[in-house]
Amino acid sequence: MTHRVDAPEQAIDFNNENANTSANPTFDAVLGARLSRRGLLRGSVGSVGTAALAGFGVSACGGSDDPAVTPTPPPAGPRLLGFGAVPKSLADSVVIPAGYTASVLFALGDPIAAGVPAYKNDGTDGDFDKRAGDHHDGMEWFGLGADAKRNDNATDRGLLAINHEATTDEKLSSYFLHANGGATTLPRPAAEVDKETDVHGIAVIEVAKSGGKWAYAQNSALNFRLTALSPIEISGPARGNAQLFTKFSPTGTTTRGTLNNCGTGKTPWGTFLTGEENWFGYFTRGAADDAARGNDKSVTSLKRYGRNQGAASRHGWETGGADDKYQRWNNSKTGTSVDGTDDYRNEMNGMGYIVEIDAYDKTRMAKKRTGLGRFAHESAAFGKVVAGQPLSIYMGDDSRGEYIYKFVSTATWNPADANANDRLAIGDKYLDSGKLYAAKFNADGTGSWVELSLTNTAISGYATYKFADAADIVINTRLAADAVGATKMDRPEWNAVNPANGEVYFTLTNNSARSANPASGQYLPDAANPRAYTDMKGTTKQDGNPNGHMVRLKEGASVSAFTWDVYLFGAEASADKTLINISALTDEQDFSSPDGLAFSKATGICWIQTDDGAYTDASNCMMLAAVPGQVGDGSKKTLTYTKTDGSKFDIVTPVGKAATPDTLKRFLVGPKGSEITGLAETPDGKTIFVNIQHPGEGTGMANLADAAKFQSQWPANAGYGAGKRPRSATIVITKNDGGNIGT
Repeated sequence: MTHRVDAPEQAIDFNNENANTSANPTFDAVLGARLSRRGLLRGSVGSVGTAALAGFGVSACGGSDDPAVTPTPPPAGPRLLGFGAVPKSLADSVVIPAGYTASVLFALGDPIAAGVPAYKNDGTDGDFDKRAGDHHDGMEWFGLGADAKRNDNATDRGLLAINHEATTDEKLSSYFLHANGGATTLPRPAAEVDKETDVHGIAVIEVAKSGGKWAYAQNSALNFRLTALSPIEISGPARGNAQLFTKFSPTGTTTRGTLNNCGTGKTPWGTFLTGEENWFGYFTRGAADDAARGNDKSVTSLKRYGRNQGAASRHGWETGGADDKYQRWNNSKTGTSVDGTDDYRNEMNGMGYIVEIDAYDKTRMAKKRTGLGRFAHESAAFGKVVAGQPLSIYMGDDSRGEYIYKFVSTATWNPADANANDRLAIGDKYLDSGKLYAAKFNADGTGSWVELSLTNTAISGYATYKFADAADIVINTRLAADAVGATKMDRPEWNAVNPANGEVYFTLTNNSARSANPASGQYLPDAANPRAYTDMKGTTKQDGNPNGHMVRLKEGASVSAFTWDVYLFGAEASADKTLINISALTDEQDFSSPDGLAFSKATGICWIQTDDGAYTDASNCMMLAAVPGQVGDGSKKTLTYTKTDGSKFDIVTPVGKAATPDTLKRFLVGPKGSEITGLAETPDGKTIFVNIQHPGEGTGMANLADAAKFQSQWPANAGYGAGKRPRSATIVITKNDGGNIGT
């Protein structure tokens, strides 16, 4: 999740972290960037601007003419992408193709327990631990049979497990939640803080189709919420480690809450995985905290995870009062103990994990699976599941210049575990013991997974941070990846695995730190992140890689090897095709800042969702449908850059086959100010659920009393609910002829 660039200005953007100051290569940049005397390509940095080249349509400059891989023929069946592409839109509505119906299902504040009143949407509502949270994000489907038990084949009744990532704020206050917008100075009132903590976390709700219409069941006994204060168990290598000792949990075995939940995953044994993303900004540190800690290695860790001393918190929750539930947001050393059991100096170490939840059983405490590492997690996607082989889980760290990871279980897959009664015990088996790897991309289209272990001398001998044990590595995963020289990427967001061939797709949403002439905190483009250009949004320059791209990986014969290419480049259709619109996108396909990502198991369609601020002068955020090929189905491209001293360098990158009208189409455009995120489908592929996050977030808090000045009034303007304040919501989409979505 990223704040729109056209949202009200914040002093600090806690969703645009840039804490990686390691000297790691940005993908073998020196080897991949070859000095060249060739003429400057049109649109190269330092030459003609993007706007002036908009009409040239120059074809991409070819590098080597590697033979293309013959794609696997698609299976017989309904024609995929058999719908009319949706045009770009700036309307305050959800736009979908003709022949489809979209309905609002579940919005911010909707009650999920008996006796909770309907949402008034005027800032006076309470009981948010029994209502839908805010900023609906990743989501998974869990089928229910007639007996209200797990049924993986169910298509008309099920549970939706939904992330509630964050809440719309301008300065401190989540102003749409409070009658007068809330306090924008410290201290914050306790009642406001309590609302705001409760709208974070996850929701599990029962949904069903009756008479052709979908609805959620307010009174279902299966509904529940986890918030930023719910007790959660620490599991895996970090359990009981001293870095997790707090006043709340002196033994380091539990913590409170899950926070900034973004991407998701679903295990082969039927549990819900949710990733904790931009959690660091919720904590504050005192201005003299480094010295209070004796400048020990915890200071190195805190800085690497975005918390310098003196850092302010996003909402000021620590000022809500003397109660422990407020003080836990102060990450400073305030106590006198040696181990941190009398304060919350270690509290932040309890955030940043993949959390496993049994959506079918609200009595079971969720577990933070520390073996999968600690960073700004997005989704967790399983590779192909094969009996007798370990499970692989792929993950990305969503911050500028961060890394891509893989976890491989110690246990090999036993198909009998898919239907075990104690699902979280199966999670213990596969998720608490294994090997964690970070990705290194090579300039020739190969790559390697580097194990993060003390057996690796790059980690055991790392001068910047002295690792003590395996727990230290999973708590400080970023530092371990720094040590082994993992490749800095352009904000790895969601990932998904193509069910047809097991290839892994990652969205790289954007990166303002790429530059052909890097200053402090910036770095050169490289083969896996090859673009550095200027995009104009009106009169505003957007530098770096403002439109983002997608990479895909194909595993090799060994656990440590892979090959890769760039699947798609986000770009405006009219942009220069040599350096920007390399995928040759048309007006029916162009997009910016890919974020959410999912493959339909029913149809094989790859759904791509955007969280954009760079192209919102042309269109609201959107969702596209793609029919992907495979790694190596395109050719190598050469991008030539000119530095300020006049020298030139080339970036050679493998790029997938260019999109065509049959392989990429825009399917949906959302209302104003929204992000499109999260997708779940029924097993038959005839219903999909999609989340519309933070519509109207560009509304200024000063305009709260005048609905006419709201950036958005969705979903009220679509006939859903009371009031006019915009609300994040889940929508349900069906095809009018009853067919598969996207065919």
